Amino acid sequence: MGDDGQHAVTSPPVAGRPGAAGPVGDIAPEEFRAHAHQVADWIADYLTTVDRYPVAARIRPGEIAARLPAAPPEEPEPLAEILADVDRLILPGITHWNHPGFLGYFAITGSAPGILGEMLAAALNVNAMLWRTAPAASELEEVVCDWLRQLLGLPAGFLGMINETASVSTLCALAAAREALTDLRIRERGLAGRADVPRLRLYASEEAHASVEKAAIVLGIGQEGLRKIPTDAEFRLDPAALAAAIAEDRACGWRPFAVVATVGTTSTTSVDPVPAVAEICAREGLWLHVDAAYAGSAAIVPELSWALAGCDRADSLVVNPHKWLFTPLDCSVLFTRRPEALRSAFSLVPPYLLSPESGGRDLMDYGVSLGRRFRALKLWFVLRAFGRTGIIARLREHVRLARSFADWLDAAEDFERLAPVPFSTVNFRYHPPAVGPSGDPAVEAALDRLNERLEQAVNASGRAFISHTRVRGRYALHVAIGNLRTTAEHVARLQDLLRELAPGLT
Repeated sequence: MGDDGQHAVTSPPVAGRPGAAGPVGDIAPEEFRAHAHQVADWIADYLTTVDRYPVAARIRPGEIAARLPAAPPEEPEPLAEILADVDRLILPGITHWNHPGFLGYFAITGSAPGILGEMLAAALNVNAMLWRTAPAASELEEVVCDWLRQLLGLPAGFLGMINETASVSTLCALAAAREALTDLRIRERGLAGRADVPRLRLYASEEAHASVEKAAIVLGIGQEGLRKIPTDAEFRLDPAALAAAIAEDRACGWRPFAVVATVGTTSTTSVDPVPAVAEICAREGLWLHVDAAYAGSAAIVPELSWALAGCDRADSLVVNPHKWLFTPLDCSVLFTRRPEALRSAFSLVPPYLLSPESGGRDLMDYGVSLGRRFRALKLWFVLRAFGRTGIIARLREHVRLARSFADWLDAAEDFERLAPVPFSTVNFRYHPPAVGPSGDPAVEAALDRLNERLEQAVNASGRAFISHTRVRGRYALHVAIGNLRTTAEHVARLQDLLRELAPGLT
């Protein structure tokens, strides 16, 4: 690493071999070995010193593209030059999600064990579409998903499979819910132009993730087919309002078919009352999908196991190990008690995919994708390297740090917390008394502008990165603690930064 704190990927010459790929075949193993060692050293140095970088990229839109050639290379280029260009061209455009000061959105970690698993998965380069095309990948995915099921406290009978993101997992789950309406034969006949099919209705809280609405669009339910249910004072779906909405819709000719409950909403990390929602779904014959992408992992911690209460009755549930379980992007685990509905929605086997083996599960039958990366390998590395006790300790520390930050806010005269802190995410705003009282429209508009400027100032500092959301219409600064390298010192740095920057904005 140079004196300026920037990494430099340099490669030693390799005897008897030019520094670029030859006219045919791959590069020689000895050249790969030399460069792979350099990359491993670079990664280790980066993870050790990432705190020295400004968290957010300091470039303008289009700046990276302008530095790159407009046309592809005509001749082979040496790997040494390509690796050097990572530092010269790519790093200036990186917002460092692995930085301990990255506290926006849902903070994530690409842990060292997960990175190793990802490297091996890339080297093996298997496609786990059929059991026969990747037996180890297929079976490891089943086993590692079941390990996660046990860690989460879900009962036996939930089958797990790995998708790219919770958006894809939710889409697949709701496609299965739609397929479960067997009398409508939607798989064969579709929805378009059918007078015999009533309008389908899907329910989620007004705090649910946008992926639910996007799934409704993709599945032909439409935005009007998603009914958003009001929430209570703690931003949780109101079961009474849900029951009333279902009854009203049935009376108006809608066909309710699914409810999405959320465990850890995107803005406030609130937990919907899943037991009550499950009771309504059972009574009404509706599919219950639980979006636990963020907070599902919290249930591994004994005192937070309440987070998944009632989820044993869900038809499907998604948890993202790439959010708060130290696994590099992308890794989203979809669990279901009704795998036959998922398979019925997606299984399509043309002649070129027929397999003579029996007994192995072909994972392509349970989702949109035919090509399936070996994502289970990195999750396997993470679960083994940290173990149950290590995972609990790390999650518990994140919760402790978030609550200490919330306590600091509560004690401050000019900051106010805007939502409960059940896990490791805090929503707040700067509200100096001189601006005026809450509730006044002019004051609220001024506070929105003030906090937007404060967010921009924090992120421009390079010392931390935060994001924002809306909480009951108010502009809220959003801090999420979930990085393995974030410590009490980094939380204190953010507090100092807020204290330093905020007064100068009024």
